[in-house]
Amino acid sequence: MSKFLELNTRDTAPLLAAAKALSSPVRLEILHFIDHKSAGIGEIASALGIPQSTCAVHINCLENANLITVETAPGSHGIKKICSRKKDSISIKLTTPDNNLDFSTSISMPVGAFTDSEIYPTCGMCSSEGILKCEDCPSEFYDPERFSAQLLWSSAGYVEYRFPLTEQYVGIVPKHLIFSFEACSEAPNYNESWKSDITVWINNIEALTLRSLGDYGARKGRLSPSWWNIGATQYGLLYTIDITDEGTFLNKEKKNERTIADYGIESRKADIIIRIGNKDDAQFRGGFNIFGKGFGDFEQDLILTLIYKNLNGQN
Repeated sequence: MSKFLELNTRDTAPLLAAAKALSSPVRLEILHFIDHKSAGIGEIASALGIPQSTCAVHINCLENANLITVETAPGSHGIKKICSRKKDSISIKLTTPDNNLDFSTSISMPVGAFTDSEIYPTCGMCSSEGILKCEDCPSEFYDPERFSAQLLWSSAGYVEYRFPLTEQYVGIVPKHLIFSFEACSEAPNYNESWKSDITVWINNIEALTLRSLGDYGARKGRLSPSWWNIGATQYGLLYTIDITDEGTFLNKEKKNERTIADYGIESRKADIIIRIGNKDDAQFRGGFNIFGKGFGDFEQDLILTLIYKNLNGQN
């Protein structure tokens, strides 16, 4: 995995430390020597033809600049220090960060990348090339092929996704959460008047319930592949959930008073959990189709966007 050191002119101490470390030809030779391996100070000094004490000074400078790691290990004459390269590249921003700008991060999740589910026939999954496994077989939903799914459907139940958080923003409440997906009801074949109350939960807290008015198949989906049969579900509607400090909205219409602070995002250590499905007591328990970027009318998977306010100023 690539490892980057990001520097900017505002944080002068790490920038100057890196500049000092890289200003010496000897230290550049040390970095080259341990490019793809670890080595002790004595081995490095011998390879470069310099005294071990001088090598130790250079190693200390590189370590202070966060460019290498130094670990101790048992040696033939006591403890020896083992040096390893810590970074693959350095990026220096010459512009000053603007702490008044909002920061956003967005994740596109394939529809087949669910981590939990409760599935009922009629059900199935499709990739852009064909149907995955057998239709109406809930036991097939955890087959590894599911990750290639571009369309999934179930007559009831739910699917649940875990959207990873960036480490830098763990423990911080965003000012705005936006979640969008294409969906419709699920009836055998299709039924344009088949209603379904589809609920979305965020971190096990009910966000809202939307009412899909049908399982749409009277026309071909804009992106649905040519092999996909006429007479089957073709497309859904695009739903966008916005959550701010003013409440929870669906397609710009306010649905309830639950704010961004009510969903426990600051307590999550690694992810945000989003569940889509039918409640057991829903008035219309009409299932769901969820579309990926290769099916339906909208070229997108499930997209979660988080917007943070003045994040640089909080660091």
